[in-house]
Amino acid sequence: MELAGISGMQSLFKQVHCVECGHIMDADLYPGACSACGSSWLSASYDLDALPKNWPERVSRRSTNLWRYRELLPFPDEMKLVSMGEGWTPMTRAEGLEAETGHKQVWIKDERQQPTGSFKDRQAACAVSALKSRGIDELVLSSTGNAAAAYAAFCARAGIKLWVFLTSSVPAEKMRELALYGAEVVKITGTYDQAKEIAADFAARRGIYYDTGAKAIPNKESMKTVAFEIVEQLGWRAPDWYIQAVSGGLGPLGVLKGFEELYAVGLIDRVPKIGVVQSEGCAPMANAWEKGLDEAEPVVPDTLITVLSTGKPGVAYKVLKQASDKYGGVMVSVSDGDAFRAMRKVARVEGFSTEPAASVAFAGFDKMIEKGYIDPDECVVINCSGHTFSAEKHALEDRYVVDLNMEVPQQGTRASEGLDAALKELDEQVTSIVIIDDNPHDSRLIRRLLQRYKRYRVFEAHNGPDGIDLVRQRRPELVVLDLTIPGMDGFAILDELKKDERTDNIPVMIISGKDLTPDQHDFLDRTAQSIWQKGSFSGPELVNHVVETLGDEEIQHLSGNGGKVAVKAALVKEFGEDTRPQILVVDDNIWDARLMRKLFEARSRFQVVEVHSAEEALQKIEQAVPELIVLDLVLPQTSGQEFLEILREREETRRVPVVVVSAKELDIEAREKISMNAVSLWSKEMLDRNSLLAHIEDILAE
Repeated sequence: MELAGISGMQSLFKQVHCVECGHIMDADLYPGACSACGSSWLSASYDLDALPKNWPERVSRRSTNLWRYRELLPFPDEMKLVSMGEGWTPMTRAEGLEAETGHKQVWIKDERQQPTGSFKDRQAACAVSALKSRGIDELVLSSTGNAAAAYAAFCARAGIKLWVFLTSSVPAEKMRELALYGAEVVKITGTYDQAKEIAADFAARRGIYYDTGAKAIPNKESMKTVAFEIVEQLGWRAPDWYIQAVSGGLGPLGVLKGFEELYAVGLIDRVPKIGVVQSEGCAPMANAWEKGLDEAEPVVPDTLITVLSTGKPGVAYKVLKQASDKYGGVMVSVSDGDAFRAMRKVARVEGFSTEPAASVAFAGFDKMIEKGYIDPDECVVINCSGHTFSAEKHALEDRYVVDLNMEVPQQGTRASEGLDAALKELDEQVTSIVIIDDNPHDSRLIRRLLQRYKRYRVFEAHNGPDGIDLVRQRRPELVVLDLTIPGMDGFAILDELKKDERTDNIPVMIISGKDLTPDQHDFLDRTAQSIWQKGSFSGPELVNHVVETLGDEEIQHLSGNGGKVAVKAALVKEFGEDTRPQILVVDDNIWDARLMRKLFEARSRFQVVEVHSAEEALQKIEQAVPELIVLDLVLPQTSGQEFLEILREREETRRVPVVVVSAKELDIEAREKISMNAVSLWSKEMLDRNSLLAHIEDILAE
């Protein structure tokens, strides 16, 4: 919900200073870069002298959420808050860990109790509230997982469209969770730092606000509330240690700042020592600290704990290193195995189910004790940053995820060329189209026709309410609408879309078999992009018009007449023809090929074409590109491996899924090479035909 500004809680936000050069600027939530040195690492400063002496007493009478500390947060008093009850998470005495370690005071700050189950909800609540107040309605975020879930939830609540760029190492369940909130998910097959680079470029080219993580003032300031809560929950006293698992360092940066401000106004007698813990497979901060370096060297992440896989900490390390030198504190790394063992121990002795990233902090606590960094009498607070996530695997399909592969550059190829190609492909993949048609055969035909030549994401709805909801959620670049839909016809749907400010600017193509009255034609002329009569146009004309409407790059490899883009008519199925997916079986063994054909034809769900050489297959593809190819590797003249490479080189077939079914023995290198170009590899000798059929049906599932 949105909460109005809280009366009697005036922010003391006074100015902004540059972390790198110290330059002072006027108070601004989004000041951009330092006007003196150009750095984007900026920090908020407060008029701490104006903080009421009885502030703890005042705070104690306020609602138990992070906004109770509004004087030391940088948000305007009139700003409406996008809130889900975030903050004020429990502090639980870890008596089991105390008994096992011999320490007298160990506390767990239980951030699992946040709305989406992690401490990143603090960041999302503050950032989304600030962006909403500035009129931002679209946002790009790169994340290793938890921040994405938090932002997706809060953006959904605020009505902000969110683009999330993740690496392929993020579990599919987490991606489905994001899609459930309505976020646009872009999966990058590459490192998190590559994902950040692509996300920033994507945002810049589209003019969308890009969240800068630890550099953004609202983000870092949000994490101060962890420190404020710890001190208040301990009776307005500071612990000796604060320990947290770290990826980019935003959490400890903000917590440290919160402790320093409370110390500056005399509410605590010391700034706690910060214990920074990283996974050994991605530990640039810990490695640099152990060597006594002032700057951390970037690393390539190699850890199973993907939430902590940020290889470039930047200025965050410098700030935390300075705090370590000034107040004490350490930076350590632990193995993935140590983290998983700590996860089991915390569950066993404390009853806390933690995610792997949180268990890294507990493993780091054990290591600090082992190395003698922490004295037995010292009070320790460990941030349990998140819960074991849960997401319904079957709630959403993978079509809600854009999959972008960052290939390793070949020798002699500039890395920027690979990035340019990936970004070009990304622009096509994030283009989405919603088809609303009660006839699934017609909507399916339009979808297949478009996706044969472009990697557009096409979503289908078969009634009015579902279609309107889908358009509002996905905010597509184009809507294709039938008029003769039972219950709520196309005219009512179009009228509803045009009345909604969220969807009124989305172009709508009408494709219908309905005869129109003059008044209906006049209404559509005013509200629709174009009107098409079913049965009176060809596939090439339709694809041509869609590509022109979207302002997309023309399909260079196809030629024909009529318009900027034309499609070979032989490759296009017209309305009213057989729209079942076509499978091309390529096998030199006639009996095996026939057996495959009969297997796929048995349920009458597919059209099957059978050929016995690569040359025959290419001839068939010239006539009609299939939806899927089943390929043997032992072929005359042109081998299956060579044919597979030819398919991937051709524009019209490079996205066609290929399932390899062969008796040929392959070494590891050959298997890996084939796996790069094929969906799956099956052995003829051990073939389970029912499993293969189920696999094919999954690939071609509607």
